[in-house]
Amino acid sequence: MSDWLSCFGERLYLVPRTLRFSAASDQSASATGAGSIVLDSVGAAMKEATADQALASYFEEAASWDRDRVAGAQRSARVAWRVAGAGWVCAVTGGASLLLLMPLKRVEPFVVRVDNSTGVVDVVPVYAGEASWNQSVTRYFLTHYITICERFNFATAESDYEECGALQGARRNQAWSALWSKTNQGSPLNVHKDGSTVRAQVESVSFFQRGSGANDLAQVRYVKAERQGSDADERFTHWIATVQYVYTPPSQDPLLRRWNPLGFKVVELVTEPEVVTTPSRPN
Repeated sequence: MSDWLSCFGERLYLVPRTLRFSAASDQSASATGAGSIVLDSVGAAMKEATADQALASYFEEAASWDRDRVAGAQRSARVAWRVAGAGWVCAVTGGASLLLLMPLKRVEPFVVRVDNSTGVVDVVPVYAGEASWNQSVTRYFLTHYITICERFNFATAESDYEECGALQGARRNQAWSALWSKTNQGSPLNVHKDGSTVRAQVESVSFFQRGSGANDLAQVRYVKAERQGSDADERFTHWIATVQYVYTPPSQDPLLRRWNPLGFKVVELVTEPEVVTTPSRPN
């Protein structure tokens, strides 16, 4: 009896242990299933994160490729503009060089003139339009002064006398007044009272510069033609006039300003024959 009870008790004892082991096994299996589910979720999340990272890396690489293309295009444009600018600079420089080198060889003809009556040889001056404005105006005044002051005609004597006075300085006017005085035997009024006339024709005007640098001297070559009567032939003589001139403020007298609006004044005048020969008619 005691043996049976002991065996029965052992069985009773074994049954709960078996039940405990079964319950433990079920719990272990449940835990394992839950763990596998968790692992699957983590793996899926990791795979999704890896895919997102790869996609972001791809987009970043694509964006950098676009940036490189834009930067390359900008560099190419800058290089093209620089090359174009250098080309334009070379073209403009070449054109300017050609303009400067165009008159590589130029022939300037000139005329040599020989006066049959005096034998004087000179080169006919050619006005190329390059003289300064002041020199051109002075040339006009010198030509006009010699033309009216070296001629004589009773019809224009009074007007010529006043106009010459308007073109002369004070000291020169004193000598001019003394020359035309009727008490002077050499006065044109006394020399040409027989009706003879004299006209003057300017041949050339040359300007000179003093050693001090002043430009107030000129030399005028001219021809005087004298006629004794209305039917007589003209007698020609060649003269050289050395003129010192100056520009002063114009006169306030309206009459003088009409003759001399720029204040041109002859300070000194020295006339002398160019050659001493028998006068003849020039060609």
